[in-house]
Amino acid sequence: MRNLTLLTDLYQLTMMYGYSKNKQMNEVAVFDVFYRGVGNNYAVACGLEQVVDYILGLKFNDEDIEYLRSLNTFDEDFLTLLKNFKFSGDVYAVPEGTVVFPQEPILTVRAKMFEAQFIETAILCILNHQTLIATKAAKVVYAAKGGAVAEFGLRRAQGPDAGIYGARAAIIAGCQSTSNVLAGKMFDVPVSGTHAHSWVMSFPSELDAFRAYAEIYPDKCLLLCDTYDTLGSGVPNAITVFKELRAKGHEPIGIRLDSGDLAYLSKEARKMLDAAGFENAKICASGDIDENILQSLATQNAAIDSWGIGTKLITSMDCPSLGGVYKLAGIEIDGVLVPKMKMSDTPAKITNPGFKKIVRLYDKNTDKAIADLIALQEENFDGINELEIFHPDFAWKRKKVSNFYVKELGKQIIKDGKLVYDLPTVKEIAKYHKQSYGEFWNEYKRMLNPHLYKVDLSQKLYDLKQSLIKANKSSK
Repeated sequence: MRNLTLLTDLYQLTMMYGYSKNKQMNEVAVFDVFYRGVGNNYAVACGLEQVVDYILGLKFNDEDIEYLRSLNTFDEDFLTLLKNFKFSGDVYAVPEGTVVFPQEPILTVRAKMFEAQFIETAILCILNHQTLIATKAAKVVYAAKGGAVAEFGLRRAQGPDAGIYGARAAIIAGCQSTSNVLAGKMFDVPVSGTHAHSWVMSFPSELDAFRAYAEIYPDKCLLLCDTYDTLGSGVPNAITVFKELRAKGHEPIGIRLDSGDLAYLSKEARKMLDAAGFENAKICASGDIDENILQSLATQNAAIDSWGIGTKLITSMDCPSLGGVYKLAGIEIDGVLVPKMKMSDTPAKITNPGFKKIVRLYDKNTDKAIADLIALQEENFDGINELEIFHPDFAWKRKKVSNFYVKELGKQIIKDGKLVYDLPTVKEIAKYHKQSYGEFWNEYKRMLNPHLYKVDLSQKLYDLKQSLIKANKSSK
């Protein structure tokens, strides 16, 4: 495993140095990770396992210490503190694969300020990326409407880690396979792939290329048909080879289209395959596809069974940043948490104070999610039969909710520096995500003008927030 201890911003270290000089290093602080919602009305939490690996693996080795000494920024007392550094705090988080919404605490750190401050940058780096790609993949899979989606963006990913952990996130969010062999090995997930245009071009003719491939993979034969002329030669040559396979007792998988008018070409190819007696042959499509193109193809009745999605998924091209942040929510003084909140002239940047949790309300009749409450950890909603929820910014917008049950989404992951949570496999997370995603009505998941899911503050948290705002105004 790589040593990622120095995967941080310099100002985390300079703040730690300052805390050590100002006797603040052992104060216990609470920090929240959440995203503000730009570009995403919902997100799929992802990356927790890698955050855990990072935190539990923290150790400044001799080379790290020597490098920091060379910066001439820290004294020897501080470097000694780093040499003995070990995370000893607590981490709470929603399970990977959970559907979450803006402002909700995806992960909470409760630890000594010295420790909690240091881990901010790496946590955000990991969670921001994987959550972003999982969210994009969830939208793509939803738009595919049951058609299998294969992730194959490795060649377009922004570096090896983005390709590996982007593939992980995509599988969690519903992709059925990845082209990334290393990711397949690391996470024990299905890998898929056939051949490229170069295979076809390396033979004297397209038919020769198809025959050679079919000979090698007679029971896994899926042929790429758009190298030269999709309908003029590609599909006819594929049909010729499919007939030869059938004569030998094998059935083809189907064809892949990678360019051109996919709606038109797929419908015409479907007619040709059916007329030749290959009604069960699948048509797979690829070529700079995203959820918007999938939706458009669906309206055109494209005859496509499965999809290969690369560039626009692995880079989340339309929304390249999640915008996740890590904000101080409280500091314990003499064992009592003093809530903290950031004030700002930009309303979206005002934070929620205190040690918090997410409570999700479900309709008893449908088991569908009704609304979320961001509440304080000590609040208990068990046994409540009726609740009035309200908009966190426009408190006059209220609604009474009844006939519901509640679930707290968060789990304790690390306690006193030790793992206390059984980390699930990627396949298990993907299964859980499918359940979580299915708890929401389609109106919340549609591409155009989605219905906004209600995320409110509990009355107690709302009152606390208002009291701090009032106190801040009176202190000026």
